[in-house]
Amino acid sequence: MMVGALVVTMAGCAIVTRDSHPAPPDAEALHAAVHQLSGVMVYDIFSPPQASRVYAYATVAAYEALRAGHPEYRSFAGQLNGLTAVPAPDPGTEYSLSLAGVHAFMTVGRQLTFSRARMDSLRSAMDERFRGTLSPAVYDRSVAYGDTVAKHVLAWASTDRFLQTRGYPKYTVSAAPGRWVPTPPAYMDAIEANWGVLRPFVMDSGSLFRPAAPPSFDTTKSSAYMRMVSEVLETSRHLTDEQRAIAAFWDCNPYVMHVQGHTMFATKKITPGGHWMGIVAIASRNADADIMRSSEAYARTALAMADAFIATWAEKYRSNVARPETMINAYLDERWEPVLQTPPFPEYPSGHSVVSTAAATALTQLYGDSVAFVDSSEVEFGLPARSFPSFEAAAAEAAISRLYAGIHYRPAIDEGARVGRQVGSLLVSRVATHDPRAKQVVAAAPVRAATAGER
Repeated sequence: MMVGALVVTMAGCAIVTRDSHPAPPDAEALHAAVHQLSGVMVYDIFSPPQASRVYAYATVAAYEALRAGHPEYRSFAGQLNGLTAVPAPDPGTEYSLSLAGVHAFMTVGRQLTFSRARMDSLRSAMDERFRGTLSPAVYDRSVAYGDTVAKHVLAWASTDRFLQTRGYPKYTVSAAPGRWVPTPPAYMDAIEANWGVLRPFVMDSGSLFRPAAPPSFDTTKSSAYMRMVSEVLETSRHLTDEQRAIAAFWDCNPYVMHVQGHTMFATKKITPGGHWMGIVAIASRNADADIMRSSEAYARTALAMADAFIATWAEKYRSNVARPETMINAYLDERWEPVLQTPPFPEYPSGHSVVSTAAATALTQLYGDSVAFVDSSEVEFGLPARSFPSFEAAAAEAAISRLYAGIHYRPAIDEGARVGRQVGSLLVSRVATHDPRAKQVVAAAPVRAATAGER
């Protein structure tokens, strides 16, 4: 006879079983699923904003499926813009909610990425991790519930204006001085010029938080604008080895073009969102967080980053500031090149500053403000791990790395961090998930016994 713990939610009087199986109750299956989804997005060359959208919807799906067995956790329904009540599993029926959560995550990830055959293979492999320790009936029922949650989340995702923006006009390069233009070596078109109009997850709109206006274009040597440009040039000329290492560690450019004579080839890396998802995994493992708590950390961090990208991109294409490479080549040194390849979108504000600070704010609320960790997220891409005393310290290094890299001015970094803190703080204040005061009764009792034929 299988014996487990029944969790009774007093408010709704519904009975749902927690996992009573050893398959795997910890968070490793979820960590593996997130890492696999990141790999698919590297393969598909997802832009940073697109990757943030996938992480947000997939992690919400995992959280909502897992939450069904944890009444101390609140649903995101009614707290995130447009998300309605998520279907609950049948009361008194046995599920593996770990399987349901991981399956929901992978199903949403499959639908929102391009390489669906690859995702099908990965999703099947993740599901199979559970099959050997579950009866066929529980296995099938859990997968079906994961599909139900995924379907609900995907229906919500379909209303965020993403599909409509696929048909909006592309960015038109302006001849006005100081405006963004494509940069070497590939001179790629501007990425996601309409991203700022997507429905945010927590913010009221993409323009809720705006940075202070950047310095006005003025090529007078003593102007604030040219001092800003000159700082990037002078910084690049006096970089230490440590500063170069910092720039490389936080590059997170998903598609870097290399030119050798008449040949061009590209290397792929994780996006900034993928890097911070890796940090979530590290922090959750260090905290010995179970699958539910880990899911909460993934979802809250992903939501903060998704809104950060919407806010950042709304401002990038509003202020439309030219990159340092363009201005330094035009007015100070025509042969100068940045340490890192300039990304293909306007300069202001720094996306790394906004997104990293928002992510750090979300993680700090969950795990604490003095949590030291070793960030090994970039090791698989050939970069050594780096140590940080806190999430905020990591975010600050990510932000200043863009000055060392030669791709952002200081105002974009400073104002970006301020906006990122506003985005993250809004999530912390508006969205409640873990409520340890929730009334619950946990009683040792046998769940419905599986018959010999079900084992």
